Amino acid sequence: MRLVMNEPAERMDHPYPRRWWALLVLCLSLLIIVMANTALTVAAPAMTEDLGLSSADLQWVIDGYTVPYAALMLLLGAIGDKYSRRGALVLGLAVFAGGSVFGYLADSSTTVIAARAVMGAGAAMIMPATLSLLAATFPRAERAKAITLWTATAGLAIAAGPLVAGALLEDHGWSSTFLINVPVAVLALAGAFVLVPPSKAADRGRIDYGGGLLSVLWIAALVYMIIEGPHFGWGVKAVTAAVVAGAGLVAFVLWELRHPRPLLDVRRFTDRGFAGSNLAVALFFLAVFGAFYYLTQHLQFVLGYDALDTGLRMLPLAGAVFVGSALTGFLTPRVGMKWTVTAGMVGGTAALALLTRVDSGASYGDFVAPLIVLGLSIGLALSPCTDAIMGAFPESKLGVGGAVNDTSLELGGSLGIAILGSLLATSYSGHLSDATAGSKLPASSLSTAQDSVGAGYAVARGIGDKARQLAEQAAHTSDPQQAGRLRAQAEQLGGGAKQMAEAVGSSFSDAVAHTSLIGAVILGVGTVVVALLLPGKDKTVAEPAEENEESREPESAGTR
Repeated sequence: MRLVMNEPAERMDHPYPRRWWALLVLCLSLLIIVMANTALTVAAPAMTEDLGLSSADLQWVIDGYTVPYAALMLLLGAIGDKYSRRGALVLGLAVFAGGSVFGYLADSSTTVIAARAVMGAGAAMIMPATLSLLAATFPRAERAKAITLWTATAGLAIAAGPLVAGALLEDHGWSSTFLINVPVAVLALAGAFVLVPPSKAADRGRIDYGGGLLSVLWIAALVYMIIEGPHFGWGVKAVTAAVVAGAGLVAFVLWELRHPRPLLDVRRFTDRGFAGSNLAVALFFLAVFGAFYYLTQHLQFVLGYDALDTGLRMLPLAGAVFVGSALTGFLTPRVGMKWTVTAGMVGGTAALALLTRVDSGASYGDFVAPLIVLGLSIGLALSPCTDAIMGAFPESKLGVGGAVNDTSLELGGSLGIAILGSLLATSYSGHLSDATAGSKLPASSLSTAQDSVGAGYAVARGIGDKARQLAEQAAHTSDPQQAGRLRAQAEQLGGGAKQMAEAVGSSFSDAVAHTSLIGAVILGVGTVVVALLLPGKDKTVAEPAEENEESREPESAGTR
């Protein structure tokens, strides 16, 4: 047996014997690029304190990954189809590992943001390559099962990121959350050469670079607008990005409609099943990433769990994803994707509705049911949608198909953090303002506390520290009158610190409940739309058709 797997998947006259081992490599590659985002939510407080990050700096540390990741996937997926899907995976892993080392060595906000951008570019090569290689390697009869495991891995990574980061932060600094990616990427690189067969389109023809550049332009501008507007205000930058995104999208659609070999045949979106599947993926990740954004904050700041404990308490979500994935593998062939996807979206809506019950007295037990329901819903909804999206593309465009699925996922996640995160911040600020009305605390402290829940607790701690200092001074003062005044000030400040901490916790809990309600309404309305679009049991998403002679190819082993 050869050490390096060199026989292309397209030339095999039988299913690849080690395809399940190859899937393990693809899932491992997926695991680290999803964990790179979710781990950061736990590492962010330590990073902010160490580097002195402003709220804008921290936002771009998080989203510096997102912009290149979302913008480059379509073009890089097409390049992988033409030249080498495994090559795209290998190069992406190398770039991702290099960006992780860069992040480990970073010592300023600028270098961390740059490192995250490099990692995002690597992820843009990896993500579509994992799906296209999966589709090329597995026979159609097994492809749905393989995609179910791929989706379950994404769900696992959402919950595993905080757990791994929390374990590292127990004894190491925030930079260790970057370095952990390197050995995993190296292991996936070795596995890619040994276990994953090379694959590329039989006759992809020339790449539509014009459409590719337009896709990079409008998606990058759209993601930038999504980040900039809600978080930093609708100033010149956000409005300019909105105009560029709109004009770029129109230009992209017109270009693709007229091009003989378009990067993405936009006519596919006239198929209700294809459009419904993409909408379901986007809406679902809007809810998942938005909820994840504020749940981890509530566990850490309001309930007081450290990074490791927060990760451990997200595990019910991961376990439920695997149960939901097993259910969808059983149910979809029997009742059709419309019912499993709709059930998953209804479950996601119910999970958000359960979070509306969160109040100042909520404990971790109040979050267990929503986490389990959300995990089950991820497993039920996403695998059938991904399978339908990939099935709508011919073998020559599997990389593009993977990129379309992943772009829907990433745009949905970006919208979730932007929309629900912005609503959360506004609601928290408003509730805290009401809760502290009439307070004798300095206006500057109150204004700072309204920035974020972390800032609010920092203000409360600062007031408490000042109270303790005054109490110590009183204890060491020989003048009884002076000591009395100091003790009175200390008691007043101590009461103010307690009042501030209680106000911050209750205001954030109220904001979580309010934001969850809005999220439930968005996902609920989307569920109705998706249910109307998706085909019934006896129908499927439109079968892919080769657009021209150049793109036709013999049936590969992966389609037998």
